Amino acid sequence: MRLTVIVVFFALAGCALVTGPPGVSDNRGPLPASTQPVYNLSGYPPAFKDGYIDGCETAKGSSYSFRDERRFVADNQYRMGWSDGFDICRGKR
Repeated sequence: MRLTVIVVFFALAGCALVTGPPGVSDNRGPLPASTQPVYNLSGYPPAFKDGYIDGCETAKGSSYSFRDERRFVADNQYRMGWSDGFDICRGKR
C-alpha cells in the first residue's frame, strides 16, 4: 500500500512540473545547440538559423519549440528566421 502511494505521489509530482505547452513566451529558454534539431541552413547567418529552428519547432508543436522574445524584437535576422521557419513548417503539418 505504501509503495502504491509513493508511486502515485511521484507520478503526480512529475505532472505538476509541467506549466503549459511549450513554445512562445515560456520561460524555459533555448536548448543548448547540441540538443537542437538539425536543419540544412548552410549559407544563412547564425541568427537566422537559430530563429528558423525555433520557429519551425514551434509550428510543429515539438518539445524544442521556443521563441526568444528579446531576440525577436531586437534582432532582424532572428525574427525573419523565426517567421520563415514557422510559416514553412506550419504548412507541412
